[in-house]
Amino acid sequence: MKYATIPTGALGLLIVLVSLTIAQSRHVSEAITHAQAAVAQGKQGYPDALVTQAQEALKHAELAKKQIKSPHLEEGMRFLKEAIDHGRQGQGEPATKSAESALLHFQELNQASAETAQGDTGY
Repeated sequence: MKYATIPTGALGLLIVLVSLTIAQSRHVSEAITHAQAAVAQGKQGYPDALVTQAQEALKHAELAKKQIKSPHLEEGMRFLKEAIDHGRQGQGEPATKSAESALLHFQELNQASAETAQGDTGY
């Protein structure tokens, strides 16, 4: 049975790429989790709780932004800021819609990251 060999430099690069993808995925996943919670709180009529969850989602999105550049990440962050502003004003429906939009962007980013990671490993 023949095994493919990977040059040492390429192996190091692969490890770095996988490590960055894992860290990126962790922050994006946390942003998704908190954005989902923000949406749920908004749908239940709790704009203050929506704000709290949206702020947590934004923190994780900002951490992810240090590692990646993505229009989905930027748009998601913009929508989270809108959700926070609307929620602080007690505007539950617009806050929820903004949180939903942020969530969609983060999910798109997460999907794109997963596809990229699969492509990087050659599977």
